[in-house]
Amino acid sequence: MARAKLTTKKLAQRIDLGYFKHPHPFRRLRFILSVALPVIALLWLGWYALARNDRIYSGGRMSASHAVLSARCSTCHVAQAGAFSARASDQGCDTCHDAPVHHANQMFTPTCAACHTEHRGHPRLAVTADISCTECHANLHTSGAATHFVSDITRFNGGHPEFAALRPGSVDPGTIKLNHAIHLKHNLRGPNGPVQLDCDDCHRTVRPESRWRFGSSDAHDQPVNLNLRAIPPSMDAGRAYMSPVTYAKHCAACHGLQFDPRFQEGAPHDTPEVIRAFLVQKFQQYIPGHPAELRVTDLNRNLPQQPIPSAVRVLTEQQWVMLRVAESEELLYRKTCAQCHALLFVANAPWPIVAKSDITQRWFQHAVFNHDTHKLLKCVECHSGALTSQETADVLLPGIQTCEKCHRGGREAAESRCFECHTYHDWNREKGVKGSFPLSASSRDN
Repeated sequence: MARAKLTTKKLAQRIDLGYFKHPHPFRRLRFILSVALPVIALLWLGWYALARNDRIYSGGRMSASHAVLSARCSTCHVAQAGAFSARASDQGCDTCHDAPVHHANQMFTPTCAACHTEHRGHPRLAVTADISCTECHANLHTSGAATHFVSDITRFNGGHPEFAALRPGSVDPGTIKLNHAIHLKHNLRGPNGPVQLDCDDCHRTVRPESRWRFGSSDAHDQPVNLNLRAIPPSMDAGRAYMSPVTYAKHCAACHGLQFDPRFQEGAPHDTPEVIRAFLVQKFQQYIPGHPAELRVTDLNRNLPQQPIPSAVRVLTEQQWVMLRVAESEELLYRKTCAQCHALLFVANAPWPIVAKSDITQRWFQHAVFNHDTHKLLKCVECHSGALTSQETADVLLPGIQTCEKCHRGGREAAESRCFECHTYHDWNREKGVKGSFPLSASSRDN
């Protein structure tokens, strides 16, 4: 028998129009989740609220230095007028930091968060954008007298003036007579034969890793005051700046201070007062064992053809000592010491006036430089002038064009933003801060 043809109306009558009212596992699960998840979320938020842990509201990972504050948003985001501040307030920063302003005459003081942006992960907070600096220095104005700084610096590569120490008219203020070209010659006479000096024989960072080749055997490193003004307290200056050159550590083996053939020992490298006392003591100790030397023969020659009449004098020990001291001081001051030091001889003065060495320990007074991070380079790559310099007044620093060979911006170049060399806060005026953050707050878990 033929099947009856089904029409659309008959097919529709077979559909249960109340199907959605019948229980179904999927609809039951959906209902349970739609109720349970909000309840769980509220319980989760309530748990963090009771534990006073604000980590869930964080906009991102904190920097390494502030990681312990990840669960304490209120430490930096101080509520003002009863409202939560999305931007960290200076009041929150001042709780732990008291970084002095850049300059007393600056036109305005930016907020801490304007330069130090948090919640970006682990990059150092000191890595600031150039706009933080050029906002003022691209067109510098001050609230006081006219500044002597360059007023239109826009960037380092191509927008930075030459370093002040290398501008026309700048000279090395040091008074020690030193010819770099001679000291770098081949087969230079050394204490035990010909030597070839290297920059490292005189110039090392404050914490040298080995003994100096040409220092005295009893020379010891003394604490060095580098006057590290305007340097962040977290910076290790021990490997950043060069140790000052001293006679005992760098010169004594080649440049002895012999004063008399009777003694192998040289005079101390000290003030004229100390040298006088040393010479008197040495000769006073010597003459009692050599009384025959008290007989002094005076030779007088008036004309070249005349025979030399001799006159013998017998001196007292005190007279002999003072005579030898005077001869030794004449040798030292007129010949030995004068090779390196600037001496001023004043009539009737007991000894000459020795000019202060005035060796510059830190050339960049408004910037920081770290020799340790550049130690893979040859010294003469940056200080090429040392190979030919013959005058003390020569400033042997590398110019800005030398620095731009590496620090020029881009992925394949060294960092060239302002923060790499300059700091904003005047750390010379740093003030003490009394801590108020409890250690227990840093140990709270998620």
